[in-house]
Amino acid sequence: MIGFAFETDEGEDDLKKGTQLLEIYALEIQMYTAQKNNKKLKALYEQSLHIKSAIPHPLIMGVIRECGGKMHLREGEYEKAHTDFFEAFKNYDESGSPRRTTCLKYLVLANMLMKSGINPFDSQEAKPYKNDPEILAMTNLVSAYQNNDINEFEKILKTNRKNIMEDPFIREHIEDLLRNIRTQVLIKLIKPYTRIHIPFISKELNIDVTEVENLLVSCILDSTIHGRIDQVNQVLELSREAQGTARYSALDKWTEQLQSLHQAVVNKMA
Repeated sequence: MIGFAFETDEGEDDLKKGTQLLEIYALEIQMYTAQKNNKKLKALYEQSLHIKSAIPHPLIMGVIRECGGKMHLREGEYEKAHTDFFEAFKNYDESGSPRRTTCLKYLVLANMLMKSGINPFDSQEAKPYKNDPEILAMTNLVSAYQNNDINEFEKILKTNRKNIMEDPFIREHIEDLLRNIRTQVLIKLIKPYTRIHIPFISKELNIDVTEVENLLVSCILDSTIHGRIDQVNQVLELSREAQGTARYSALDKWTEQLQSLHQAVVNKMA
């Protein structure tokens, strides 16, 4: 592997050639990112961040951090991905690379997937790009996402299909975003009910009944929703038992604490 070109006999990086080594790492990292070979990518990414003697060009660090962000996002480590994309964006911005706008889109993507309530454009570095024509669609998308406005979210996706969906990495994660926003709307929608018709949910979420059922099954399995599906009558029956149990458990704990406090006071006075 070319990554070992600058190693000493002891197998340690030749620190004098750290900058060149980072450039080679950056090339290998790009290759493994394209191949989605996360195992080799992770090892190389970690090695690249531990080279302290190098004075790399910000463009090189931008490449390394962008690939690290993609790796973390694919592994579901959204906060780490967010950090990497932000560092990549800053490095690309410093080097004047047009890649900064793409990386800013990835930063917004990570922000939405980590379900952050913080607007990514509030940061000093990102704010100037908020109304950039290339970024505007993502700016509007994050606003609709944070407001759980599924109709606006889907409208933005449809209107700006080329701008957003032509990027294969963003396209790879759009389904996750749609599932998240649909789940949030679903939870809000079913909250007042003990029984709710699935076709009604289908209409509100603007997806067919089969997709609603798949979403409900997923939410029931991960305990986001407590209930069961009556497929014959096309009804979701919700159980309030779990919510009640949690409330009574909290009351029991509070009562126990009061009793302990009372006993402690009695013992002190005795």
